Order: sequence, then C-alpha cells, then structure tokens
Amino acid sequence: MTVAPEKNELVVPEGHVKLVIDGIEVVAPKGELLIRTAERMGITIPRFCDHPLLDPAGACRQCLVEVEMGGRPMPKPQASCTITVADGMVVKTQVTSPVADKAQQGVMELLLINHPLDCPICDKGGECPLQNQALAHGRTDSRFVDRKRTFAKPIPISTQVLLDRERCVLCQRCTRFSAQIAGDPFIELLERGAQQQIGIAEEKPFQSYFSGNTIQICPVGALTSAAYRFRSRPFDLVSTPGVCEHCSSGCAERTDWRRGKVMRKLAANDPEVNEEWICDKGRFAFRYTGAADRVLRPMVRDKATGELKQASWTEALQVAAEALTKARGSAGVLTGGRLTLEDAYAYSKFARVALGTNDIDFRARPHSREEQEFLASTVVGTTPETGVTFTGIEAAPTVLCVAFEPEEEAPIVFLRLRKAARKGRTKVFHIGQWTSPAVEKTFGTLLATPPGGEAAAVDALSSHAPDVTEGLGKPGSVILVGERAAQVPGLFSALLRLSEQTGARIAWIPRRAGERGAVEVGALPTLLPGGRLVADAAARAEVEQAWGLEPGSLPDVPGRDTNGIIEAAANGELRALVVGGVDPYDLPDPQLALKALRTADFVLSLELRHSAVTEFADVVLPIAPSVEKAGTFLNWEGRRREFGTTLDGTGALPDCRVLDTLAVEMDADLFTQTPTAAAGDLARLGTTSTARAAAPTVESRQQSLPQSDGQALLATWRQLLDNGSLQEEEPHLAGTARRVVARLSEHTAEVLGVDKAETVRVSTDRGSVTVPFEYADLPDGVVWLPGNSGDVRVRRELGALHGSPVNVHPGGTE
Repeated sequence: MTVAPEKNELVVPEGHVKLVIDGIEVVAPKGELLIRTAERMGITIPRFCDHPLLDPAGACRQCLVEVEMGGRPMPKPQASCTITVADGMVVKTQVTSPVADKAQQGVMELLLINHPLDCPICDKGGECPLQNQALAHGRTDSRFVDRKRTFAKPIPISTQVLLDRERCVLCQRCTRFSAQIAGDPFIELLERGAQQQIGIAEEKPFQSYFSGNTIQICPVGALTSAAYRFRSRPFDLVSTPGVCEHCSSGCAERTDWRRGKVMRKLAANDPEVNEEWICDKGRFAFRYTGAADRVLRPMVRDKATGELKQASWTEALQVAAEALTKARGSAGVLTGGRLTLEDAYAYSKFARVALGTNDIDFRARPHSREEQEFLASTVVGTTPETGVTFTGIEAAPTVLCVAFEPEEEAPIVFLRLRKAARKGRTKVFHIGQWTSPAVEKTFGTLLATPPGGEAAAVDALSSHAPDVTEGLGKPGSVILVGERAAQVPGLFSALLRLSEQTGARIAWIPRRAGERGAVEVGALPTLLPGGRLVADAAARAEVEQAWGLEPGSLPDVPGRDTNGIIEAAANGELRALVVGGVDPYDLPDPQLALKALRTADFVLSLELRHSAVTEFADVVLPIAPSVEKAGTFLNWEGRRREFGTTLDGTGALPDCRVLDTLAVEMDADLFTQTPTAAAGDLARLGTTSTARAAAPTVESRQQSLPQSDGQALLATWRQLLDNGSLQEEEPHLAGTARRVVARLSEHTAEVLGVDKAETVRVSTDRGSVTVPFEYADLPDGVVWLPGNSGDVRVRRELGALHGSPVNVHPGGTE
C-alpha cells in the first residue's frame, strides 16, 4: 500500500535521499557530495581544493560544516567536499552554525600564517578566492607575529608556468589536474609535514599540452604564466567571450585585453564542449596578430620594378578586379582551413558568381577524391542532434581512433577520451603505428599497422580483433577518423563498411578550425552550400534562385580539387589563383605549388602575414584575425560556435567583406558585406532536399614494406606545438613542444645499421633531415617523424607523405 505524501512534503525519487541543510529540506541524488547539494540550494561554502571536475581531496579543510546523523552530531566538523549526502542527514553550514564558522575562521588563520600578504603585486590580486574568502570568512585581525616562511622564487615548472611556493596553500588542484585530467603527473607534492611543497620531479619538466589550466584553477597566485606575469591587473582588463581558432573543437574562451592588445586567454565554462579546460595552444598562441610581418595595407606589384608596394584599397581592388574579370572561368580558389563559416561561404559564392568556376577547395593539405566523397555523403549536414558529440564520446562503450592522434589534433577530444577511459566507462582502441602518449593516457589498446595499411587493418578487424568489432556493436559506440585518412586509399570506404556492419557512428575530426564549416558552405569542387551537388540541376536551380541569378548561371561541371588546381596552374591551364591564407609547404607537393604560383598570370593573396605566397602575389589584401572580427566556427560536431569582435576599430576587414567589395568591382553581388550579412545570406539557402552524394567505394590494399636496403616506410603526423605560423611570437609556448626525434623499432634500427648511431638521416630524392632517434614499438620497416617540428619539415624537405618510402641511414653519412 502506497501512502500519499502529506501536503508540502518532498517526494523522494528512487536513487535519491532527503536531508536538511541549514533548516531547509532538500532531495539530492545518492552519492552527491554535500558541497554540491549546498551549491544547488544557493549556499556557498568556502573552499580551495574542491573543483567539480576533480576527484575530492579534502586537502584545505576550508569547507568544514556541522553534520548530524540519526540525531547524533559527528564528533567534529566534516569537510563537505568529501562527504556524500545520506538520508536523514542534518547539516549546518557557516550560515547557521557558530561551530562551522569558527572552524572555517581557524583554517583561514592557519593558511595566512605562511601565505604572504603581497596582494598588490600578486598576479591573482583582484580575482583571488583567498582574498575573497579571507574577507568573508576570516578573522578581522591577526595573532601571528613571527616571520613568514619564504622560498626562492619563482621556480620554472616549465617555460610557461612559474611557481611561487610561499603562496601555495597545498590545495593539490594542480597535481590532481595533472594526474587525473591531463595524464601528465610531473608536478607533485614533495616533502612532508611543515616542509611539504609543490615541485617537479628531477629531470622531468612539466611538459604538458594542458599546463596552463593549472594556472587558471590555482586558487592563489602560486602558479603564474610566464607570458602574462606582471603584465596587467585583472581590474584593468576588458573581458570578451570568444571561441578558439586553433583546432576543430571550438572551445569556449575568455579573451582579456587592454588598450587594444590581447593580454591573455582563459578557458570559459562550456559543459557541452570543453567543460572548463583548454589546451596550451589555445591559451597562449595569440600573439601572432601583433607580429612584425603582419600585412596592414593592401599591396600591388609594380610592373616596372617587380616589387610589391603599398597601395590604397581602391587601387588594389581595381587591379585585382580587372585581372580576375579577364581570367573568369580560368581561375582557381584555395581557401585553406582557418576560415570562419561566413568567410568560407564568401569564397564559395565568389568562386561561382564572380569567377564562374567550381575550381575551389579548402583542403590545404594531402587529400583525395575518396575523402571528398566521404565528406559529401557522410559529414555534410550532421549536427549535434544527429551525429557524434563530445558527451557522446564520453558515454561511448567503445571508441576506435583511426588515422587520428587525439592529443595532437584535437586536445579536448583527448581529454574526453581519457576521462571516460579513466572512469572505466569506455574502451579505447587506436589503429596507428606506435604507442604514442595519447594511446597510453587514454588507457588504449594499439592495433599496430604499417603506414598506409590502416584500411586493410580495418577490414581485418572482425577476424584479427573480434573484441573490437564486438565492442563497436554496442549501442553508442563511436569511430573517430582524422584527416590523415585521406592519405590512405580505401580507408574511408573501409570505415563506412565497418560502421554499417557494427552500427557504430563515424565522426570526422579535422585538425583545422574552419574545415567542417568549409564542407557545409560548399568550398569543395563538387559541392554547393548545404551539401548540394554541383552536378545536380535541381540543386543548382535552387541556389540560383536564392542568389538571384539567371537560370543556368552557375557552372555545372564539377571543379578541380587542390591538387588539380595546382597542377592546372603549373601547366598554364589556369590563368589566375585566389589564395586565402594557404601555406604552400602544407600542400602535398610544395615544389609544384611554388611552380604554380610562379606560372600563374595573376595571383591574389588574402592574408594576415607575409608568407611564401606573398613572394609571388600580384595583389595582397590584408584580412582580420579572429579577435578583430565576428563570425562562426562550425566545430567537428557540426555545432555552431559564434563569437563577436574582441578588438574593434582596428581597421582590419574580414575576408567576406573584402571579397564582397572585390565582387562589386567585378559587377557581381555577394551580399556578404559583414559576417552577419553573410550568415543571413547562407541561412536563406536553408537545407537541401536534393540528391546526396554517393558514399565512396574504394578497395583497401595491404601495404607492403620496402624491399630495398636502407629503406623504410614513413609514418608521420603533425604535433600540436610545432612550426605553425599561429604559434610564432610565443617563445614560452615553444619551450614546451615535444622533442623532435625519429622513432624506429629496435629490430628496424639494427637492420638499417643505425642502432649504434646517435642520429639518423632520413632522405628522399627531394632532400634529407638529420635528427636524434628513439626506440618505439613501431612495426618493423617503419620510421616515424613529426610532420612539421623544428628542423623536420616532412613535406617541405622530403616531399614525402604518410606511407611514402624513405631512406634511413646513420646521421652524418651520405
């Protein structure tokens, strides 16, 4: 018999308990920490060590409260950050309990015995929890008259994190973050008792991609940023919400600036995406906007002298418009992967309307037709409601990473994988070449395969690794594939077959921030905005009507991809190139790209800084970085990540505005004068109901190892911190980049005769690089190199790709 609850009596659902906090009845989930329950009621209990994303520690004791169980008080105040709620519990916080209030005052007094009162010079001053809580919950006077403890300071935890030990309150937030969240436990508690302090292991620097988070979560000024230290006061800064421009995760950030200059970036709280974390690249790599080689004025090449000279916008646009009008139908557009959704849309529309061509491609990297078909058939149109999400990854029973190095290519995806695996919810498998740090720190299982053999490995899963196939068959399982898959013929097709066989959903995670949006807006030779096929007459008619064009105005023949555009320009088939911030050395064949730039009759470059394209450009038009414009990034989930202008009035223009004005000079209307106008124009197109592209059906092939003496297959991918231009002007950040080494198995090193050498020379007929080497669990006959780190620039120096044969000899030999 169920008894109906009396009026106003709280109903306790299954899995919940009822307790009383400060005289108020409340229902809470079983296992919830008491401090969380109080937070939900609007009761703030002071704390230092507690953080909602870290395991409880009970280190600081600032959150003490009175607790009664079964009508009997516990013998002493309890730490509310470590005790879980229980049925019938009665809790009194500092709001109603003199005992709890006195206990908290005592803890605060104890902390201030050793903590220096140097708030006016401390970087944390003005935004310090210790300051705030000392005022709210501390004594009004001090009984301490002795000398405070002092240490030599600061100690460099790394090149970008500095430690003032005397300010530390031993809350252990930094050590717990490092060990639990990042998986880089190099910072630890040292000594014992009164001598206990934070430090690093000898000869083990805190070389983590996430070290800046320890600065942000430190509740005092113990951990500070080398780049920001003593540069500004919090109350002198203006804070603007933003979105990270460095990878496809689309992390929420807060940009703090003063007098027209960005001073620092902090992680913003977004539970659906980055929670409260960002990587060090997103946190520290922002000074490129003030680089000395930034392009601030348009430039036009003087025909008489051959030199680029500064010009007015009017002159530069007129010169560009005249040349591109003559080249209409014979021009290619390379947009790169850094553009916002609105800017990429402007390039897509400019190519079709102003230039009359489908020769447009955003992929400034190795790519393939198979990848293009995969994007058109599988990726375009996906949203967080229909596809894989961050929270979906965290909840997945099985995750398979293929041609994807999460810590290097999408750090927040890596953190979600590690979080899920550490809590035992998720099994992670990696199809790759060696047990990289990401494999280790996600507690993953490596399915080793030679570079180029990933497709065959996927096809062989059911027979060679049935536990993986079985795991992927569980509801919610996920397959994550990176952009390196474009270098492996048949891999996208094999993954689609695996997805169909197991029911696991596929997520494509590119490395650059703008690539997912570029797919959506048709910055591909076969796609119009919204995934409409160029070859579909109904789709073209739909776009023509929305754009106000005459029927039959849009070109109906699919265009060339990046490789095709480069080859056609190098052969003289294309007369003009429009380049939007593309580095030729990122392309599959940098030498051919340079030849194309040299051969084209006219090159227009829209760029932020001087680059390899500038040398060949006939007109250079400056564009705004993300902090000087508004826009939207579409992250890998298909989630819109909108941001406003941080630094206004700089005079810098977004790409969409520059292209719109240029199109007007060419007697064409884009209606992309502002990011808002471009977004509105794109929205008017709506989603397509026309035919979708067919999925790729490329057969996989088994990769054979080189038979020649001294040869190996090259495995390569880019590291998070490398030679990328957006990381320049950041010496502190560069200091935490991973070592530049080659990696081989011991057997391969012995066979190649390099086992007794200190360095190895890796070469092709294009060039060579010489680097130190380390042993790793690579397949035999394989050598690994970072793609673009230090002196190792694989495509620039070797002209090689992932899976290419290379020569390997001891360093110093010819």
